[in-house]
Amino acid sequence: MKGTYIIGITGGSASGKSTFSRQLREALQEWKVKELHMDSYFKAEQDRGIATAPITGKEYRDDNHPSSFDLPGLKRDMESILQEGECQILIVEGLLTLWEEEIYKQLDLKLFVDCRPDERVVRRLKRNMTWGLTFDQIADVYLDMVRYRHEEFVEPTKWRADFMLNGSNPSPKVIEMIVVYIKSMHTED
Repeated sequence: MKGTYIIGITGGSASGKSTFSRQLREALQEWKVKELHMDSYFKAEQDRGIATAPITGKEYRDDNHPSSFDLPGLKRDMESILQEGECQILIVEGLLTLWEEEIYKQLDLKLFVDCRPDERVVRRLKRNMTWGLTFDQIADVYLDMVRYRHEEFVEPTKWRADFMLNGSNPSPKVIEMIVVYIKSMHTED
C-alpha cells in the first residue's frame, strides 16, 4: 500500500459508527492503523453555538452543527499523521466525515453506517442516560435539534459513500468484505 490509505466512516448519531470503526481496526491488525474520532474535536461547550429549535423555539447548544467541531484541528492532525508516514491505514470516524469537503477529498474509502431513526433514538437514550441525562432532556434535544441537523448535514452524505452499511444488523461479513477490498487495493499498488 503506497502512502496511507484513509477510510472515512460516518452515519447518524448512535448509528454504530464508533463500534464499526473499532471492529474494523481490530480486523486490520496486520497493518499499522490509527483512528481519529470527530467527537474528540468538539469545541469547548462555551465555544459551541446556540441554536433555536424550529418548532418549540427552545434554545440548545448546537452539538450537531459543523461549527461545534474544531475541523481545522482535525485536518491538522490528519495531515500530521500523513506526513509522519508511520501508519498504513487511517480511520476517520464521525458525524461530518463525508460532509467536510477537504476531509472528503482525502478519503480513499467512504462508508456510511445507516440505521433507522427510531433505533438511533433508543440507542441515544440508553447511551446518554448513562451520562446522567434524563429521558426528557435527551428526547427534547433529539426532537428539537438533532433530527433536523441529521437531515441537514448527515443524511445527504450517504449518497457520497462508496458503501452503505447496515447499522441495525451489523454482520461480521461486512468487516470481512471491507478487509478483502482493502487488501485488493494493497495488491494493486
